[in-house]
This record gives sequence, C-alpha cells and structure tokens, in this order.
Amino acid sequence: MRKGKTVYTAQGNIEKSHLLKQHQPMVRRMALQMLAKLPASVELDDLIQAGMIGLLDASTRYQDNRGAQFETFASQRIRGAMLDELRANDWGSRNLRQQARKVEQAIQSLEHRLGRPATEGEIAKELKMDLDDYQSLLQEIQGCQLLYVEDFAQEGESDNPWLDRQARGGRPGADDDPLAQLLEAGFRHELVDAIAALPERDQLLLNLYYEEELNLREIGAILEVTQSRVCQLHAQAISRLRANLKDSL
Repeated sequence: MRKGKTVYTAQGNIEKSHLLKQHQPMVRRMALQMLAKLPASVELDDLIQAGMIGLLDASTRYQDNRGAQFETFASQRIRGAMLDELRANDWGSRNLRQQARKVEQAIQSLEHRLGRPATEGEIAKELKMDLDDYQSLLQEIQGCQLLYVEDFAQEGESDNPWLDRQARGGRPGADDDPLAQLLEAGFRHELVDAIAALPERDQLLLNLYYEEELNLREIGAILEVTQSRVCQLHAQAISRLRANLKDSL
C-alpha cells in the first residue's frame, strides 16, 4: 500500500456494508425527529438521503481504537449532514425569519399593553393584516424553531455561525451547543414559567407535541381542529414563547 492512499479490502467493504445496513433505521429515526420541527416543504426523503451520506462518511472515518462507540460517532455525522442539506436549501429563508420576528414583536408589544395573551384577531390587527393572511403566515413560519441559529451568533460571524459549526460535526454538549448554554444560564426555569403563562390551549398543544410526541393528526383530533390549524396554533405558541423569553434569548 502506498503512503497516503486508502485501500479497502473485501473484508473492510463487508464490514462497511454491515454498518450501513445496521444503522439505516437510526438515519430514518433522526430524520423524522428533525422533520417534526421543520416546515412542510422539507421532504423526509431528502433528509434521509443526506443522513445516509453522513452515515457513509462515518463508516469511512470511524476508527474503533479511539474508544468512541460507532453509533455515537455516526449520529454526529448524520446530524451534521442533514443540517448541511437544510442550510444548502435555505429551509428557513432570511425573509421568513424576519416575518416570524415581526409576529413575535407584535405579540410582545400587544401583551405588554393588554396585560394578557392577545387573540389572533388582535395580533393580525397589530400587524395590519387580515385574519386569513395572518393565519397563512403562521402556516408558513411553522418550523421556525424556538431558538434561531442567529441567537447564538458571536461578534463578527456570519448569519448562520452555529449551524455552520453543527454542519461540520459539532458535538452536543460542546461549548457552542445552544442547549448547554441555556441550561447553564438557568433558562429551563424561565421556559417553564413562560409556558405556564401561555393560554391553556397553547400549553396543551406544546405538551402533546413535545412531551407526548403526538403527530399533527393526533393533536388535531384531540383539539378538534385540522392538521393545518394545528400548524398555525403551534407557530403562534412558539411566537408567544419567544416574545416572553426575548431577554433570555
């Protein structure tokens, strides 16, 4: 074998093929988990395809003598590949994020003045929009996360610095991981208080979605609304949370 050139034996190819087949379900599971937080325009097959590329990369780079379990190593590569795919296709355009922030700002301003949760009609009026147009906007911004990647920007960085780092294989729990930052800052307690301040229906929806992990159809059946209406209500609930947590974020 010449130095600097990788040679794969038949046994090595068999082992790689086994790893790919064995961990295909993990790729699909991770894709479904990510898809649940994204707009309807994102296709499951695209995430799975990107995840399989990440899995292939992991099977090529993995060295078991480093002590890390393959599944742990692969999950980082798979997640990074999926995030890279999302970033490349600009799933959350700058304009869409701006629209989401306008909703958030309108809610914050209204509820500060009213001293209570604002109704959809009041929010639409604050935005100078018809109610139907406002509800359509909620449908579009469904999938904009509670935490925008810009919330973790460091001075001098580009628009999506944290997403860039994650796409390169950033580790959960690392210093630049949002969840780790927020938990260290006591954010969890503020989040619990903010959820408790939401209207009862919003609290129920978030509990069913994030705690019970029900899908939109199941939540719609419980709330007696359509799936598209669940999307609208979820987007509005997240906007309320961001408005209530603005200082923390």
